[in-house]
Amino acid sequence: MPPLGLLLFILLTLVCLVQLYYYGYFFRRLAFYKEPAPRQQSLQHPVSVVICARDEAGNLTRNLPGVLLQQYPTTNEVIVVNDNSVDESRYVLAELQKTYRKLQIIELTQEAKLIDGKKFPLSIGIKEARHEVMLLTDADCVPATEHWMFRMQDAFAPGIEVALGYGAYHKQPGVLNKLIRFETFHTALQYLSYALAGKPYMGVGRNLAYRKGTFLRNKGFASINHIPSGDDDLFVNKVATKENTTVVIDPDAFTLSAPKQSWTEWRKQKARHYTAGKYYKAGHKALLATYTATFLLFYPLFIASLLLFDWRLALIPFLSRLIVQGIVWKKAMTRLQEADLFAIYPLLDLWMFFYYLVFIPTLWKKPGKWK
Repeated sequence: MPPLGLLLFILLTLVCLVQLYYYGYFFRRLAFYKEPAPRQQSLQHPVSVVICARDEAGNLTRNLPGVLLQQYPTTNEVIVVNDNSVDESRYVLAELQKTYRKLQIIELTQEAKLIDGKKFPLSIGIKEARHEVMLLTDADCVPATEHWMFRMQDAFAPGIEVALGYGAYHKQPGVLNKLIRFETFHTALQYLSYALAGKPYMGVGRNLAYRKGTFLRNKGFASINHIPSGDDDLFVNKVATKENTTVVIDPDAFTLSAPKQSWTEWRKQKARHYTAGKYYKAGHKALLATYTATFLLFYPLFIASLLLFDWRLALIPFLSRLIVQGIVWKKAMTRLQEADLFAIYPLLDLWMFFYYLVFIPTLWKKPGKWK
């Protein structure tokens, strides 16, 4: 039987090769993504924007005008479902409606029994929408530019039913802000790259679009109504295919959100999001689990190989992964306008090891409530 040190080095090499496969087959697709050739004539679909809000008076005041002031010449409407708010949301929306005629308000005054999260208010908003192309975002989000609506709807060529966008966070001082933005980038690196590889598995409700007909044909959220989260990623996981899904990576189509200001708030937010992962399709769970498992094994195996084997040989897989990762992350971060994070990318990679250790156990916890 080979010595323990050699076995550990062999395992390190195998884990490194799996990681390099993910970078070479999946993640390079986002990093080196080339915009499709422009159409001779851009598409201009009628659009319904749907936003759910509960006790979001401050966010509605700050962010909703950015949605209402989009430069889009074709018919569009903005629907806000005010879900049992007890703050000043009703009055904020009423004042905005006086200025913006396309703002439609739906007031919900009763809770939906046995339907967790925001799926019920979102379903109401979608069913009330007048147009086929629906653009979804959150009350705490603002479009990065006045061309967000145009860029997102332009993705709906014939046959396209789902368009995945990027929901970024505002850049602020501090370590927490960098970690939140990096985790958001790392998640987007996966779901956008997988979609480009023909394996779409999720989207984010901060910036997502699909056809109303797709929603109705798949009976909305009926199969996931018992899960507090999942109105975005689980629905996409159910309906998205290689043929009917596209991505929109134009910076004009990004949205921006205010990040959490404390570690506790962020941890609660991420724990709630991770509980939906166990409901993904088996193939998607296998892909994600393999990547995460090899990510978690890499550093312990590297340290063990340094101590119990030849440290010079142990550096070969370590540096190979670091170099390939650096090339891909640099390009992808630049594309998603997160290039300032690259200066500390080795530290951020190490951080993700501890991040996974903290959040993987939440997959088996009972999800918390939306609000």
